[in-house]
Amino acid sequence: MAVEIRVPPLGESLVDAVVGTWLKREGDAVNRGESLVELETDKVNLDVTAEDDGVLARIERREGEVVTVGEVLGLVSASNGASARAPAAAAAPPPATLQTATPVPEVAPPIVAVAPPSDPVIPQAIAEPAFVEEDGGASGRAAPAVRRLAEEHHIDLTAVTGTGPGGRVTREDVLIVAARQAVQAAPTAPSATTIPVQPHTPDAPPAATPLPAAQPGASPAPAPAAAAVSADGREERKRFSRRRQTIANRLVEAQQTAAMLTTFNEADMSAVMALRTRRKDAFKERHGVNLGYMSFFTKAIVGALKAFPEMNSELQD
Repeated sequence: MAVEIRVPPLGESLVDAVVGTWLKREGDAVNRGESLVELETDKVNLDVTAEDDGVLARIERREGEVVTVGEVLGLVSASNGASARAPAAAAAPPPATLQTATPVPEVAPPIVAVAPPSDPVIPQAIAEPAFVEEDGGASGRAAPAVRRLAEEHHIDLTAVTGTGPGGRVTREDVLIVAARQAVQAAPTAPSATTIPVQPHTPDAPPAATPLPAAQPGASPAPAPAAAAVSADGREERKRFSRRRQTIANRLVEAQQTAAMLTTFNEADMSAVMALRTRRKDAFKERHGVNLGYMSFFTKAIVGALKAFPEMNSELQD
């Protein structure tokens, strides 16, 4: 018997969703309550779980397709459940034969005397697998979407402290660890740029670092950078989720309908000004150009983009 996997009610004002990720493949065994597929809506992402034990027989809707409430996503074959009940039904008649056999002989008392030592052994044998089943491991403390996010950032969930109910690892916990790893890896980039500069002149290590930043101001510099990115294969294309699409549409609507507001923040530039005063003469003598403030701004932006590469992205159709 096959059980249909249908799109559950999505909430108020939501009538459709996008099939995000199938967590199981055709032919995989599934358990009751286990997540099968993740749906993306304009507001939240939700998991569709299995209603009974069985095997995922067929997938009707593939990843990226739009589905509506009540639509069939796939079929789960309950053959395993039926086969599990068959041995139970077959095992039922033997107790009846034992009951009929016991009144015939009069040797019931010695059998009763032997039964007590076997009773304590049975709970111990049953308790052991029950204890093993409760020990689900680190993967049981996080939802499938959180586990997939941890895999994308190469994070070991066993080393993450969960802040959710019952110690579950949430999406925010994984993002915090990912941000820490990015910040720890960020200082390695400036150190690598300053080391090769020192052998040239001992007086200009700090002043030489803005040199790569000063060149992007010219027109020919950005072209090789874009070519290097595509040649090295460091570009990564990701599908826009329904929530991100909704957020983008709302931002465009706000830009077209609401009044634009500009804010100004003050920054202490005394250290940068002092460094420029000390190095501007040596910098101009060596490179033939003035050391401007934009070089320092560009250097800071490059470091921020290395720490958060998602900021260096664009939307494509």
